[in-house]
Amino acid sequence: MDLVNESTLMLSRIQFALNISFHILFPTITIALAWFLFYVKVRHHTSRHPVWMRIYRFWVKVFALTFAVGVVSGITMSFQFGTNWPGFMEKVGNIAGPLLGYEVLTAFFMEATFLGAMLFGIKRLPPWFHTLATFLVAVGTSLSAFWILALNSWMQTPQGFEMIDGVAHPTDWWAIIFNPSFPYRLGHMLLASGLTASFLVAGISMYRIKQGDEKRAPKIALRIALFSAAVLIPIQIFVGDLHGLNTFKHQPQKVAAMEGVWETQQGAPLLLFAVPDEEARTNHFAIAIPNLASLILTHDSQGTIQGLNEFKGEHPPVKPIFYGFRIMIGVGLLMLLVSWWATLIILRRKALPKWLQTTIVWMTFSGWIATLAGWYVTEIGRQPYLVSGVLTTAEAATNIAPSNVGISLALYALVYGILLVAYIQTLFYMARKSVAVEEFATLDETWKQQSIQPSEVVAS
Repeated sequence: MDLVNESTLMLSRIQFALNISFHILFPTITIALAWFLFYVKVRHHTSRHPVWMRIYRFWVKVFALTFAVGVVSGITMSFQFGTNWPGFMEKVGNIAGPLLGYEVLTAFFMEATFLGAMLFGIKRLPPWFHTLATFLVAVGTSLSAFWILALNSWMQTPQGFEMIDGVAHPTDWWAIIFNPSFPYRLGHMLLASGLTASFLVAGISMYRIKQGDEKRAPKIALRIALFSAAVLIPIQIFVGDLHGLNTFKHQPQKVAAMEGVWETQQGAPLLLFAVPDEEARTNHFAIAIPNLASLILTHDSQGTIQGLNEFKGEHPPVKPIFYGFRIMIGVGLLMLLVSWWATLIILRRKALPKWLQTTIVWMTFSGWIATLAGWYVTEIGRQPYLVSGVLTTAEAATNIAPSNVGISLALYALVYGILLVAYIQTLFYMARKSVAVEEFATLDETWKQQSIQPSEVVAS
């Protein structure tokens, strides 16, 4: 490959990484936030208490904003299959095209149809139908994740096809969709969405409370979010372990990069920290727990883990995977500690200490960090292949001049940077604005007379 093509390839990879990194932030919120809204709507529908509608009205605005940015960024990302990665559709379009089409037909149309009813039909539609519309939007967001992850998982662990004249043709759609890594990847992503949305709801609700919002709605939303996170994190750890075992079976080179294992060995240690050196093919400044990596991956302290040296020239870059994996685990453990500590305090009907309140606000977007770190591990870990064992990244890349890719990359980075800052600022503006709303000022007094009393989760 000549220098121009190498530059084009690298710029195209950076551009797609930028696009997918920006886009994934928003579906990661909306998938779970839609189910949160459905739960709140059901509570209002069954109890008729106005506090649930107050929660719904605030968070449905957040959902609408997040959904809109996610849709726009998803559309621009799809353009790159034609502009930057023509070889992808040429070689595996017979599989990728239908899966993306199914996502549009079964999920996006459902979301788009009932989103209008969900956003604008609160006072215009029968309550039962509006609740149904919220449910169908939630189903639609999850179906989108289903189809997108089916394609992504097939690219990681492809099966159910045959190659004819260099082009992939499907032979078994069931095998294509339910490929070996799909169930684990889908479960892991849906739980990640649940945690991302939980900490978003908790962080924004806590921010409202710290800004002086004395209404009950943010306190109830905070409690629901923290309880949800406390329950979801142990499940995510379990599913993550299953996902790791599946990856160890089907993509051992990715696991070797995650663990920083260069030579095949028995009783491999778990590296808490190290500085991988790809030139010397070793690790510097390693802090390790003996035998633990083998125990986790093989359930045997003396189990064998294949090293990267067995995949020389066919393994991914090590540093981004090694560090990304530890960032994901580190943020996940922090989520576990914060949610469990806060939940314990709430269950004991005590006020959250000021430092914990501040921590929750600072962790508003912690789910984004963990999700991006995990996504980089997954996607970079597939290199040098775009479709494992079938299509390399270099084979799929465009041959246009690198300057053209560079210009579009710079424009994408500028626009996405502005949109991300505007999105975050808008969320906190909405939170501050809600503090000043006096429309429901008398509801607190009414609530105090009800039989249901939410515990005071923060200091008065």
